[in-house]
Amino acid sequence: MSSENNKENTYTPPARDAAWEREVLEKLAFATLAEQKSRRRWSIFFRFAFLAVILFGLALAFDLTDTEMESVGTHTAMVEIDGSIEAGGGSGSAETVIPALNQAFSDAGAVGVVLRINSPGGSPVQAGMINDEIMRLRQLYPQKPIYAVVDEMCASGGYYIAAAADRIYVNKASIVGSIGVLMDGFGFSGLMNKVGVERRLLTAGENKGFMDPFSPMSPKQVEYAQSMLNEIHQQFIEAVRKGRGKRLKETPELFSGLFWTGSKAVELGLADGFGTVNSVARTEFKTEDVVDYTKREALPERVLKKFGAAIGGGATSSVLGNVKPMLR
Repeated sequence: MSSENNKENTYTPPARDAAWEREVLEKLAFATLAEQKSRRRWSIFFRFAFLAVILFGLALAFDLTDTEMESVGTHTAMVEIDGSIEAGGGSGSAETVIPALNQAFSDAGAVGVVLRINSPGGSPVQAGMINDEIMRLRQLYPQKPIYAVVDEMCASGGYYIAAAADRIYVNKASIVGSIGVLMDGFGFSGLMNKVGVERRLLTAGENKGFMDPFSPMSPKQVEYAQSMLNEIHQQFIEAVRKGRGKRLKETPELFSGLFWTGSKAVELGLADGFGTVNSVARTEFKTEDVVDYTKREALPERVLKKFGAAIGGGATSSVLGNVKPMLR
């Protein structure tokens, strides 16, 4: 009797339940495979897209920096300086401006060159190099004039460069001048004494710690720094006198570092008249076609140069405390 009951109590799943389980498992397996395939496809897509962006960036970099500009017939050549005059490949560096000027002057289709300037100044070295190159090109191409056109500002190092041009055109409200030199920094020696901080600086050489912000400056060092600034200032003055000649109406304030509006600059002989790039091209060069010869770097080059400048600047600042003469 018990054996019969056991047989009756034993449960055998229907065949359709087993088939349903297999079907569900198969669907889950296929769904997993489909998801893996989809992930692989998207992964491959993004890899190719990233590669395409890199290749496009490299192609653009080579196209912008290495391709020579084709002649476009009679035109006014323009080179732009926008921002600080400093080394490092920017629009105000000698390594950027000088090749652009050479290309502009050497193009047979360019009847004249416009140097568009919007700068508060910067490095006397970079400004001096560009000034010298403009003077050289004027002698090499005497039939091709170069005119400086000022936008918002042409001060200090910017004016150092503009003074080399045949003529200078401004807006009535432009800021022009600031013919002077400065060297600035901070001194913390008094504060360190108050808070009880001791500066431990060891040098080999009497003036090796010159301009150290944590050490007091001696009268001898102040005198030396001032003599160096005076020397650079005199170089600046001579460059302005050479470029502007008898047009200058010298006053005691002219080389004092003051700056003036464009209207006053014309009165003082610091500028010749009022105009823009287009008006100068139209009235002076008799052509409204303006071709920009400014060397503009691609993004990869800018990033690499900024990175290199940051590293170099850090090393320099550790030696000089980031103190150097500036035309500003």
